[in-house]
Amino acid sequence: MDDLQQRPMYTTPPLAPLPTIPTHPPGIVTTPAPGSTPFPATSLPPLHPPGVTVADDSFMAEADGAQDTTAPAPKSPVRNVLVRRANEEPAAEYEASEESRKAKERQEQAIQQIMLNRRAKALAVPTNDAIVRSRLRSLDQPITLFGEREMERRERLRALMAQLDANGELDRFLASTHAFGAALAEDIAAKEEERMEEVQTAPFFTEGPPALLQTRIDIMKYSLSRAASRIMRMKQKRENPDEDEDAELDYVLERMSNISMNCSQIGDDRPLSSCAFSPDGDILATSGWSGVTKLWAVDTMERTITLRGHTERVTSVVFSPTNKNLATASADRTAILWGLDGSCLKKFEGHLDRLARLAFHPSGAYLGTASFDKTWRLWDVNTGIELLLQEGHSRSVYGIAFQCDGSLVATGGLDALARVWDLRTGRSILALEGHVKPVSLYW
Repeated sequence: MDDLQQRPMYTTPPLAPLPTIPTHPPGIVTTPAPGSTPFPATSLPPLHPPGVTVADDSFMAEADGAQDTTAPAPKSPVRNVLVRRANEEPAAEYEASEESRKAKERQEQAIQQIMLNRRAKALAVPTNDAIVRSRLRSLDQPITLFGEREMERRERLRALMAQLDANGELDRFLASTHAFGAALAEDIAAKEEERMEEVQTAPFFTEGPPALLQTRIDIMKYSLSRAASRIMRMKQKRENPDEDEDAELDYVLERMSNISMNCSQIGDDRPLSSCAFSPDGDILATSGWSGVTKLWAVDTMERTITLRGHTERVTSVVFSPTNKNLATASADRTAILWGLDGSCLKKFEGHLDRLARLAFHPSGAYLGTASFDKTWRLWDVNTGIELLLQEGHSRSVYGIAFQCDGSLVATGGLDALARVWDLRTGRSILALEGHVKPVSLYW
């Protein structure tokens, strides 16, 4: 206890007061806390731009957080200064360059052209060429230009009507031409109806030579006997209880399943276009783009004869059903009848375009050819004269085939249409529609 009394007493020095940061702008006198150094009045940066006089204490009250929140917020002096300067100083003006002006003009012209094309697509333009010509005449425009076709003339009228629509004059123009167009359309419809009546009442035919008449008689006699024998065989087959069509079909399918490739041979230097077997099956004929036809022995596949006579590619080759003569068709617009010894027996000329296919009549006395001149023709094999020139396809005739009796012939064309003709009367008895591409047929 005495020791404690003898020890010196230590006292804690007083703490310096914390400095306070004034929240008032310069010019406002505040009383510093005791023992602290006053904050210099010039050390704080100004809270508003120089030259701006604050008229009241609302700005300081906002900085101190003492402003009443229910009172409306005062306007900031900085915003007032910006508004004042915007009113006092005019905005800077920039002048566009010549290139910029031209680019803007091109853009505006492109937009106008796009809008004009859009209006033109939406316009209803007449499809009748006579009405199109009358409307062009009413617009003081030439009704036709050099080399201009119907569709081009219609598009020219569409462009003119689109321009009138852009100028707001289209309704007036249509009102002025409506009555005339309606009268013209009625007149055209009446003339078309009269023309159709004349076509229906007046039969169209081309008088043939006497040889064609005799040919039709011969074909009728030949086909009637063939048809009678065919019908008799079919009746006997139907009435025969031993006939089993399913068994025959199974037999054929079994034989077909055993078929395999016997050999392979290069037929020509250029692509081959057609091939055909002789009636006895001993000879194979091939034709190609080189313009030659080659005969091959089936058992040895050796070339026996080369037939040369066409100047263009050979498109088809067929054997006669009655003898071993054969015929070829070519792009040189001719067909040639050949003997097995390589001799040229007959040459059939008359087509105006290249030949596509040819076929022998079942009697072997006539030859049919199909050509790209939109016709097919019937020839006498013995004399070489043209018996019949038949039209009926809107595009090139690509295929031809005779019925087994010899009374009918079928033709197929690039117009996606197949027609069946009666050789005894010369009439088209059936039109087979449904294809959308060229028709090639076999009978």
